[in-house]
Amino acid sequence: MGLSRWLGIDDAVSGVWVGGLTMSFVAWTINWFNKKNIKFKGRKIITFLAYYAFVVGPLVWTGVIGHPFNKLWGVDKLVLGIVFGSIIFLSAGFFYNFLKKKNNGRAHFPLEKVALPVGSLFILSLIFYFITK
Repeated sequence: MGLSRWLGIDDAVSGVWVGGLTMSFVAWTINWFNKKNIKFKGRKIITFLAYYAFVVGPLVWTGVIGHPFNKLWGVDKLVLGIVFGSIIFLSAGFFYNFLKKKNNGRAHFPLEKVALPVGSLFILSLIFYFITK
C-alpha cells in the first residue's frame, strides 16, 4: 500500500487488486485442498475468512484502513475496492466456467481463464480511477 500511495494510485484502485488477489488465493487454496483430498467442515468459509483476516487485519491495525478522510460513498476506499475487486474476480471466474460449459468444456482462446478475471479487474480499476479522479 505504501508503494501504491507513493505512486499516487488511489486506495480504491489498489483495493480492487488486493481483493482480486486475495480471492484468487482463496480459490487456489480450495483447489489445492481438493487435489490433496483434504476435507473438513466449513473449509471454504474458513479459508475465505482466514485470508481476508490476514489481509485486512494488518491494514486496520496499522491505520491504513479507517482514516476518516479516505472515504468514497461513506465507505473506506480500500475496503470498497477490496469488496468490489473480490466480487468481480469471483464473478469473472463463474462467467469463465459458464462460457467454457457452453463451448463443450473448452476455452475460447488460450489463457481465457486468466484474461477474464484480470481484464475485469482492469476495467473496474479504470472505473474507480475516473470516479476518484
